[in-house]
Amino acid sequence: MPESLAPNIPPPAPLPLRTTPAVETPASGRSRVIIETVSPQVDAGRFPIKRTVGERVRVEADAFVDGHDKISVAIRHRPAGGAAPWREAEMAPLVNDRWAGEFEIHTPGWQEFAVIAWVDHFATWRYDLQKRLAAGQDIQIDLRIGADLVTDAADECDGEVAASLRASARLLRSDSTAEATEIAISQSLQLLMRQHGPRRFVSESVPLRIWVDRVRARFSAWYELFPRSATSQPNHHGTLADVERRLQYISQMGFDVLYLPPIHPIGRAFRKGRNNTATAEPGDTGSPWAIGGPEGGHDAIHPDLGTIDDFDQLILSANHLGIEIAMDLAFQCSPDHPYVKNHPQWFKHRPDGSIQYAENPPKKYQDIYPFDFECDDWQSLWNELLRVTLHWVEHGVRIFRVDNPHTKPFPFWEWLISQVKQREPDVLFLAEAFTRPKVMYRLAKLGFTQSYTYFAWRNEPWAIRQYYTELTTPPVVDFFRPNAWPNTPDILTDYLQTDARAAYIVRAVLAATLCANFGIYGPVFELMDGRAVRPGSEEYLDSEKYQIRKWDLNQPNSLADLLSRLNRIRKSNPALQQDRGLTFHRSDNQTVVVYSKTQGDSVILVAVNTDPYHTQWANLNLDLAAMGIDPGEPFQAHDLLTEARYRWQGYHATVGLDPGSTPVHVFAIRRRSRSEADFEYFL
Repeated sequence: MPESLAPNIPPPAPLPLRTTPAVETPASGRSRVIIETVSPQVDAGRFPIKRTVGERVRVEADAFVDGHDKISVAIRHRPAGGAAPWREAEMAPLVNDRWAGEFEIHTPGWQEFAVIAWVDHFATWRYDLQKRLAAGQDIQIDLRIGADLVTDAADECDGEVAASLRASARLLRSDSTAEATEIAISQSLQLLMRQHGPRRFVSESVPLRIWVDRVRARFSAWYELFPRSATSQPNHHGTLADVERRLQYISQMGFDVLYLPPIHPIGRAFRKGRNNTATAEPGDTGSPWAIGGPEGGHDAIHPDLGTIDDFDQLILSANHLGIEIAMDLAFQCSPDHPYVKNHPQWFKHRPDGSIQYAENPPKKYQDIYPFDFECDDWQSLWNELLRVTLHWVEHGVRIFRVDNPHTKPFPFWEWLISQVKQREPDVLFLAEAFTRPKVMYRLAKLGFTQSYTYFAWRNEPWAIRQYYTELTTPPVVDFFRPNAWPNTPDILTDYLQTDARAAYIVRAVLAATLCANFGIYGPVFELMDGRAVRPGSEEYLDSEKYQIRKWDLNQPNSLADLLSRLNRIRKSNPALQQDRGLTFHRSDNQTVVVYSKTQGDSVILVAVNTDPYHTQWANLNLDLAAMGIDPGEPFQAHDLLTEARYRWQGYHATVGLDPGSTPVHVFAIRRRSRSEADFEYFL
């Protein structure tokens, strides 16, 4: 194994906390400004916050000084590593010694920022001068003191800045008190001194890290399909070429990520039959997650799907349409995997010498062997799994959906993801971890780009409000990027076990508008196949996990047109392209959930009837401030799904939502423009 792939053990230690030295140096002893509680940060800086290219980072901190001197506070930021110069953004005071500022990120990879603060002697002088003027006091001496401060600044500058400062100092020393006073309190001199005045004894917070991803980490629409079911012929195994022919259909619906379940050879030993029966019949294809056979393992392609050249062609064709292929990263093996023969030490063995298969009692998965990450040969195991990941990166894969990451060690993921991103910073990882919240959050902190959520089970308005308030506010929003899926091959909730078309519309709209990242498992979803294998189960009847399905994509009741429109709406409205700016509004009907998302001038208001069987009316109490609307001004609510337009004014509005026609509203909120010509819908 190449030395460059050797695990860096132990994993990265937490950033050291700054401590006060036992003996202060003369300089540090005169750094009087205290900086505390800098945000955002994750676990005291142990983990980075997350952003994407083009996002702004809002930083807040407590900063204060003894006595009554004025201070200046700023943010320093730069690409991490120390080579690039610091860039700076001012911070402004809020209340109670809290300061805030923001900066925009332009490059992916590691960034760092810190808060700096210093006693601003010129600002202190100017503030005191204004108070003396208001009191009618003699300010001759004070003007000379100010002139000395400006001269000190000029001595540390050159060119036009120095010349301008010296000219101001001369005016402050002039015999004309009125002229000197005018320049003393001028905004132009204040700005010059803020930018170029001496900074002595600057205090600085501990630098904090940011991991910056490309935009698709923040905003994406996923579509999942089984390649072997991409066939147009009954009982015929689909191929990667068939998936390539399906790309146009996926593109027309507006999806930009196509996720494929494992495409590797499937084991034969203990192969599961249709509907997860313990015994396979002749011709049963088995589960794609039982990876490995005589044809190869995790770096091989199932021979019925095609070749590596077919895969490379699929990547190229998808990219041409603006679609990325997301590959399933499932670190587990069938009993027939080459690893079982060549590296038996990577698996747990039972007392009888057999290898321990996967279990979740009382469920048994005899067709899957989990890795033993505590084995003595763990370093070789880690290296091999990294090699497999990089193999697919070399073939153009830039997105991985990781199967059950919560069943593998946290240090392994922190190491593997960091190793991959050192080589290719644009690679993204989606964590498929439907597990305890703290475990899901830890995986996100360790480096997973996006995460599945509990969205599928959050059907009541109160549960939606509670959950998404948590996900879209600090501290969670700074490290956890939710990806909402109404269904997956493993999850068919009670809500979707119905023939009610409105249920699917409701879940699609909620997923696409609550989250900037969302996905569906199709064609099951758009064709509304909600048949469970048995009452009380969340498993699909005739699940594609165990058999090939043929789909008629031209069914007249397909939701493909709705999904296309939803994705067009998302791409046209910046408010839906990020997870911040979410506000829930009050409704007097407990079955109707109402929320808005705001990004600059882009405002989207969504009203959803979560009852898929009955018409519901609701009186709304809108948070106009959250949408940037003056209570006295009229505004337009333009339903982007039906093209209906409504003139509203004030805090109150009424909506009626009929499952048979319009179970949801997705309003673009348009405020009065300066030109009445742009507001013709009020005429």
